[in-house]
Amino acid sequence: MTTATASPTAAGGNTTATTTPATPAVPATPTRRPLLDWRIRFGGLALIWGFSFLFIKVGTEAFAPLYVTLGRMLFGTAVLVAVLVAKRERLPRGARVWGHLAVAALFVNALPFSLFAYAELTIPSTLAGICNATSPLWGMVLAVAAASDDRPTRQRVAGLGIGFAGVLIVLGVWQGFSGQDPAGTAMALAASLSYAIGWQYVRRTLSGSGHSHLAMSGAQLLMGTAQLAVVAPLFAPAPHSFPVLPLLSVVALGALGTGFALLVQYGLVEEVGPTTAMMVTYFIPVIATAAGVAILGEHLTWNTPVGALIVLAGAALTQTRPRTRAPRA
Repeated sequence: MTTATASPTAAGGNTTATTTPATPAVPATPTRRPLLDWRIRFGGLALIWGFSFLFIKVGTEAFAPLYVTLGRMLFGTAVLVAVLVAKRERLPRGARVWGHLAVAALFVNALPFSLFAYAELTIPSTLAGICNATSPLWGMVLAVAAASDDRPTRQRVAGLGIGFAGVLIVLGVWQGFSGQDPAGTAMALAASLSYAIGWQYVRRTLSGSGHSHLAMSGAQLLMGTAQLAVVAPLFAPAPHSFPVLPLLSVVALGALGTGFALLVQYGLVEEVGPTTAMMVTYFIPVIATAAGVAILGEHLTWNTPVGALIVLAGAALTQTRPRTRAPRA
């Protein structure tokens, strides 16, 4: 799920959200047509972010959660820095911008990535993927609490209630949450809340900075990597061996699920707009659930997919905007 972009991120990663700076008008020039249709790239992005929860699960089998997150950030940063060098773009300048990027990196990357990794020590990857889908619901709660200009409508408030009702169904509230680890589930939900907090912060502090999405995201991941490089050795044992499968999972989680996925997301936002690009959020829990059941053999009861669909329906309602009436002649 992510860095500062105009659409939501993801995923265990997964979705990210930043505000797109206004682009000055320039003469129309022929645009380079992408090699792949945007629908194919959209599907690929959903697959990458959906499988991120599986990669986290496999990575934590051999490495401490903080080192899984550090590896994820390290390989993701390497991808973006390589693209920055290839395009000859510079990182942002100014202490104020870097200070805001440090806060954004904490709430959008380092903290939620780590929380999901710790959560998957005790909960299945399917549940983690579903909890990730609650980010729009938390964003709605923050918008109401902060009395922001993004005012809620009755439809969006109803979506909030429906979404959290879906979470209770996923957890099996009528059974006393039996079969689910409360601490792990709370960490996964807190990770989604952290995404929402980070998006709100980015929107208020880094919108219109004048820097490209690539430069801002590369700098943000760089800050997050530095934060984890300091914290991980203090609170987790360093790995002494590197089993092939968990190591490949961490590499894929970082290079594909964090670095490459952000590049694909930016291309989608530019081509089809943030509204269409953000729809990838609703496919992530479906793919995460399918991957967890088919590959990891995780158990799935009826309330998990039913509750997940209700969560997604509520999240979709919270993203609706009131229609503006056309002025009378």
